[in-house]
Amino acid sequence: MVYNFNLGIGWASSGVEYAQSYRAVMFRNIGARAKFIFTDMILTENIEHLTKNIGFLDEEIIWLYTFFTDYKIAPVSYTLHDLKRTLPTDKYTFSRNGKTGRIILPGENNYYAVYFTDERSERVHRVEIVSGGCLIRKDFFTYGRVFSEYYAPLDHNAHLYLRRYFNEDGTVAYEEISDDGKVMYQFPDQIFCSKEELVGYMVSRLNLTKDDVVLIDRTTGIGQVILRNVGDARVGIIIHADHFSEGSTDDVNILWNNYYEYSFAMHKHVDFYVTATDEQNKLLREQFQKYIGTEPTVYTIPVGSLDELKYPTVNRKPYSIMTASRLATEKHIDWIIEAVAEARKIIPQLSLDIYGKGGEEKKLQELIKKLRAEKYIVLRGQQNLKELYQDYELYLSGSMSEGFGLSLMEAIGGGLPIIGFDVRYGNPTFIDEGKNGYLIQVDGHTTKKEKVEALTNRLVRLFTEADLNRFHEHSYEKAKKFLTKEVEQRWKSIVG
Repeated sequence: MVYNFNLGIGWASSGVEYAQSYRAVMFRNIGARAKFIFTDMILTENIEHLTKNIGFLDEEIIWLYTFFTDYKIAPVSYTLHDLKRTLPTDKYTFSRNGKTGRIILPGENNYYAVYFTDERSERVHRVEIVSGGCLIRKDFFTYGRVFSEYYAPLDHNAHLYLRRYFNEDGTVAYEEISDDGKVMYQFPDQIFCSKEELVGYMVSRLNLTKDDVVLIDRTTGIGQVILRNVGDARVGIIIHADHFSEGSTDDVNILWNNYYEYSFAMHKHVDFYVTATDEQNKLLREQFQKYIGTEPTVYTIPVGSLDELKYPTVNRKPYSIMTASRLATEKHIDWIIEAVAEARKIIPQLSLDIYGKGGEEKKLQELIKKLRAEKYIVLRGQQNLKELYQDYELYLSGSMSEGFGLSLMEAIGGGLPIIGFDVRYGNPTFIDEGKNGYLIQVDGHTTKKEKVEALTNRLVRLFTEADLNRFHEHSYEKAKKFLTKEVEQRWKSIVG
């Protein structure tokens, strides 16, 4: 069995979760049994809805908090009708507004706040129970009540003091006692005094053997207890980002990325590392040799793959540009918007579609409005892009750091040339300068204005000077090494 460890997951998941979902498909294809373990507490959604959203199968998922119960990972099927049957009285009124509802009970300020899975469904994900105006309990459901939170008023706020996790028959599997940020997990036969200890207990309960492989995608808060409890299983660390800080590294000392520092320090207990690109593989091994005096086993395995190359069924939209990422500050979508708006003064046919969701959405929409670009720059939200890349002429990236870049891989799989900055590691992996796009040289002194100007200049250059047909063909050629059958063979050599 292959066990993949991560922290959390959301609707706008990061590249780490998408990389895991790609990996899940490959493991299925090569016949490797796999589980994907998430250790973060997730309250506002049922974890199954989030994992299914990006392609995981329910039976592939382990959630730390239900691992110790007999509840299976499943979609929400508990309904409003089920809830009403548990009410203490039949004297109540009910109202609903979209995804939320309210059951008003007799007495002063007594009610249930009901949270549905969507605006039309009768399926209930969670309920907040209020008595006398004070929150006293929250219940969370899938096909039954999975766990409850208990609250007491403290300093005019609702204070969480207990979570109780249930089995399917309603019996208590274990309890999480909370006091001023400190937690204790109480089982019938033992007590754990931190979440880290709980994770360690879960790992020990997996009963790992030498035939198992443990892959750790994120080590924060869990790396130490995993390594302590893996037994004879082989351990691999997945590197998803730049693994060191170049500005704080010299010939004597290296500053590792703090997400990987612990796993690098524990290299004697790690069987292998996995990078997404050959460039990072080579650099990591060189740095281990130079600064630590050892050379680890490092495999290069792309974090994603292409089932096939995607060719347009109709002509690509002329002068069309796309980009796809989380709408986060570090993705610098604002630079892309400004560059397209400036380039359009020279090439008035340009258009830009931006795919993704994230915290910067409102700010980006305001920027588009400020530039009066609403007619040709559009935020398209979260969509399945696999059938969209081939409709465009160009992929534009503003990111200053990509450990790999799933959207970059998918872009060349759709024959798109790419313009991006010459920064480790994704852009140089997918862009051959002047052949299927442009790599923009930058350093620590390059200003934002200079970066936007460089993006603008390359845009104009590509649409006025480049042989776009030749650029499309070169992207398709580069994409062939990322076809699924090629990547599957690399995993098969490791996990069997």
